[in-house]
Amino acid sequence: MKPLSLKEKAIDYRKRGYSYNMISQKLGLAKSTLSNWLHDIDFVPNKEVLLRIEKAKRNLVKGMYERRRKILETREKIKNNARREIKNLTEKDLWYVGAILYLAEGYKAQKDVRLTNSDPRVIKLFTIWLRKICKVPIRDFRAELHIYPDNSEREAVAYWSKITGIPRSQFSKTQIDRRIKKSRFKHGYLPYGTLHIRIRKSGELFHKILGWIERILEITENAGVV
Repeated sequence: MKPLSLKEKAIDYRKRGYSYNMISQKLGLAKSTLSNWLHDIDFVPNKEVLLRIEKAKRNLVKGMYERRRKILETREKIKNNARREIKNLTEKDLWYVGAILYLAEGYKAQKDVRLTNSDPRVIKLFTIWLRKICKVPIRDFRAELHIYPDNSEREAVAYWSKITGIPRSQFSKTQIDRRIKKSRFKHGYLPYGTLHIRIRKSGELFHKILGWIERILEITENAGVV
């Protein structure tokens, strides 16, 4: 019997469901050559090819998880190293931090002191700053809660009262956002909603804070910080 030519062998392998890569390895042919010879032959992968494909998929997923794990480990290491760089905050540090927080998050249009945020750490920092640096008595704090229909008003008020130390009696009427589209988007996203803090009769303090902020910005500008 006349031996099969390379082309005939390639065609036979292809009909038996082998991929170009596998045929190339078996016959030592370039994939471009195989493409010219075999492009008209329908490809139905055989069991061996399917197993290789499945293994490649598993390896790809495993590799993705491994890369993701390494990225998260690196980020956590960087964050932990950064945490160790800051030992403690002095009262003066807290003064500056609070002023910059107000520059970033506080209300500037109104002539009284206000801030809105959903992060309990930010709210707590703001409250501590007002109490320790600005000497605001707790009786002058007012809180207003903004929540969505899926939030529990009772739980949210209790939560923010504990975070801030503001008595529940100093919380005004809760605002519930019932807009359908926005409510769906926020569903479950903010379990305790957003807290708005206002300091009553704080016009003088408002301008004092603006003065602190302006001075900090002047110092950094004059220091040539770019």
